[in-house]
Amino acid sequence: MCVRGLSARLAVSIVSIIVTAAPAAAPALAAETAPCVDTSATLTVEEQRLTRAVPQEILRRAGFDPVASEFAQALCAASSYREAQRVVTAHGQRLWRRAVDRAQGRGLPGGDLSRDDDRPLYWARLGMTGVLRRWRPAFELSGPGREKLLHRLERGSRGQDAIRFTGGKGVKRVLVTGFDPFTLDRDIRISNPSGATALALDGTTVRTGAGLIRIETAVFPVRWGDFADGMVERALRPHLPRADLFATVSQGRVGRIDVERFNGAWRGGFPDNENASSTGTIPVSDPARQPQWTVTTLPYKDIVAASTGRFPVYDNTQVAEIPAGATDPVVRPDGPTEGSTARSGGGGDYLSNEIAYRATLLRDRLRLDIPGGHVHTPVLQFGADNTDPATGAVTDPDFVRNRLDIIDQIRAIIVVAADADRAGR
Repeated sequence: MCVRGLSARLAVSIVSIIVTAAPAAAPALAAETAPCVDTSATLTVEEQRLTRAVPQEILRRAGFDPVASEFAQALCAASSYREAQRVVTAHGQRLWRRAVDRAQGRGLPGGDLSRDDDRPLYWARLGMTGVLRRWRPAFELSGPGREKLLHRLERGSRGQDAIRFTGGKGVKRVLVTGFDPFTLDRDIRISNPSGATALALDGTTVRTGAGLIRIETAVFPVRWGDFADGMVERALRPHLPRADLFATVSQGRVGRIDVERFNGAWRGGFPDNENASSTGTIPVSDPARQPQWTVTTLPYKDIVAASTGRFPVYDNTQVAEIPAGATDPVVRPDGPTEGSTARSGGGGDYLSNEIAYRATLLRDRLRLDIPGGHVHTPVLQFGADNTDPATGAVTDPDFVRNRLDIIDQIRAIIVVAADADRAGR
């Protein structure tokens, strides 16, 4: 029976079921942990990747390897749903804070992996969601009840419920979002510099020539389903009215940064982190009033003209559309034409474009007169002698340097945008 005082050994066994790659070990583990683990529960595609050596190495070298077992121990000691809610909230928010603190140099690093690395947060979260998905509590737990706990864990461990704009008069409030790593079946070592940027900037105050800016951040999953369920709007709606500027950020093209001028209302179907596809018009509330395009209000001219770092910065106006009265899509280098149907925004037709579309549509529906839009970072590349996913190391000096340079340049771009807006008003 799952009761208070569950031993650490049992909690570790729960995690073992999630991460073990050896099918022969499953029966013994299942017998040992049957009171608290439902081994018949299917893990997601993302959670199943945690069995591989690279995620385990990343967790170990960041000191995040005990996170899932500590969560399991606390969860299996919960004797009621209300207590489980408290456990899930506390451990989710603790993971986010731990990742932010590590990225910003607070406390011991916990291992030899560079502090700027976003991947420990991603893989530790998946360990926790796997624990929660296979948890068998001592009390009755419905499917919807478990889903609510999973959503609570996602929000807390992504910083979505920790956005707090503080500061006195004259402090400009900036909201920045990033993403999880993706295309992990291509290279499981992948890091996402937008997520790393979110960790590096969360809760920071930056002094600029025109005053102070306060930056709050959150990270989003690379999953079509979460976006269709309204995760972006739930996370941003309470805070956009208090923000003076926002930037959704994601990884984009090799060797360049793009400020995406136009966002299209179209999903192109590229598989997400669960290997799910979705093609069609972006699903939003009140679809009858849904525009085909939204437009950035970031001061893109100032951003492009500024010296922000080593990567060239572009005002990207290219889109793909079906012109009014036509049936076939065409590429337009200078933005959409009147009455056209979107097939690709400047940021493409994947979740980068979608978060930009959703955030700017929310801005417009709330009638907010604030700068906001999407910035694509360069692709984060490994060193020239570390490009083979099968044999390559999980990190190298060039990889770290590239990520740090991207973080610094996105920070500089945000400062330019904040100062340009302040000067313009």
